[in-house]
Amino acid sequence: MQIHAGRYKGRRIKTVANVSYRPTMALVRKSLFDILGDLTGYHVLDLFSGSGILGFEAASRGAKSVTFVENSMRINSLLKINGSFFKETDVNYVRMDVLKFLKQSNCFDLILADPPYEYDQFDLLIESCINQLNENRFFILESSLQTYSIPPVRVKEYGDTQLSFWKKEQ
Repeated sequence: MQIHAGRYKGRRIKTVANVSYRPTMALVRKSLFDILGDLTGYHVLDLFSGSGILGFEAASRGAKSVTFVENSMRINSLLKINGSFFKETDVNYVRMDVLKFLKQSNCFDLILADPPYEYDQFDLLIESCINQLNENRFFILESSLQTYSIPPVRVKEYGDTQLSFWKKEQ
């Protein structure tokens, strides 16, 4: 798996076998970051980080800071190894439950979440993420195809994968 664009274009991200995460497909990732455009100066939150490819892609595209939140100690260790080459970005690693982290965190310019497909607290996650956004910024959720009680402003589908976008309005 490698970064598609930006200052670290082509950099490979290490992964390990037999882990519980499901990396975002290259096509979905490319489309997502083409939609987002320039992230210079953004403070990005990558929830359910897994391989960290979404956060690392954001860092490569100019994010000022990226915070990875992942509950697994093993995956957090791998994130730190992969993040060691990001010198121009403030990279933070948090080993904690995502919903607990959102109760005590600061606001972000972009929140990315890729929970396990069997995740069952979407409404609470969506509401918590929107509350942690700076005004006119986005929360993007990758999931299987579904609808939500808090409707997104945009939905993109790629096979059985869906990207849902919420924007914090003024």
